Amino acid sequence: MALSMRLSRGGSKKRPYYKIVVADARAPRDGKFIERIGSYNPQLPKDSAERMILDTERAKHWLAAGAQPSDRVARFLDVAGVKERKVKNNPNKGEPGQKAKDRAEDKAAKLAEAEEAAAAAAAAPAPEPEVVEEVAAEEAAPAVEEAPAAEEAAPAEAAAEEAPAAEEAPAAEEATEEKAEG
Repeated sequence: MALSMRLSRGGSKKRPYYKIVVADARAPRDGKFIERIGSYNPQLPKDSAERMILDTERAKHWLAAGAQPSDRVARFLDVAGVKERKVKNNPNKGEPGQKAKDRAEDKAAKLAEAEEAAAAAAAAPAPEPEVVEEVAAEEAAPAVEEAPAAEEAAPAEAAAEEAPAAEEAPAAEEATEEKAEG
């Protein structure tokens, strides 16, 4: 049977309270345990003596019996002076993963291309104004020819719009006269 020294959660929602227990490694976290050897209340201030309570004699006994402490319990045992914990060093902890590095490189490459395109556009000579004026004069000429045709069509449409309104007006006047008589 593999023994484990670990935390068993208790307390209510968002108000955790942990028991430091010795249990079978296969048992559920909050399930059956062999012995309770302490408690941990993370709600109390760090300088409080009641934040972590540990029976060091029983902890030594279970360590001698082969119980393996979890990471958090190993920290508690180190603080209590029962078992020295090997300090872990992870120099790559803050380094982003490979996919994040690839995304950053792609983004930097796209940004560099955009800057090069902007620099090339700014460095390119402006088009000659004479060519632009000739093209603009050619485009303006047909527009001038089309404008009178559009003006001739506009009065005919306006007259067509006024005619139905004129037909509706006498009908509206007759309706109001009938209401006044009735």
